[in-house]
Amino acid sequence: MAAPYSHTNSKGVTYYLNSKLVTLRGGKEQRIYYFSKDERPEGTELPEGFGVNENARNGFLTVKRNK
Repeated sequence: MAAPYSHTNSKGVTYYLNSKLVTLRGGKEQRIYYFSKDERPEGTELPEGFGVNENARNGFLTVKRNK
């Protein structure tokens, strides 16, 4: 397994990308992506067609589909 995607925000904190499959209320399954400060078994690479956005106020990272 490859190392998970990592990103260092403007405040100098490194975060690691994780993903998991969740079941929505309607029964549909959807993959979600989230960042953590530590490496976890759920670690994943950045999916193709997605990019990382950073909130300028608090440095929080999110994954967003590229247009």
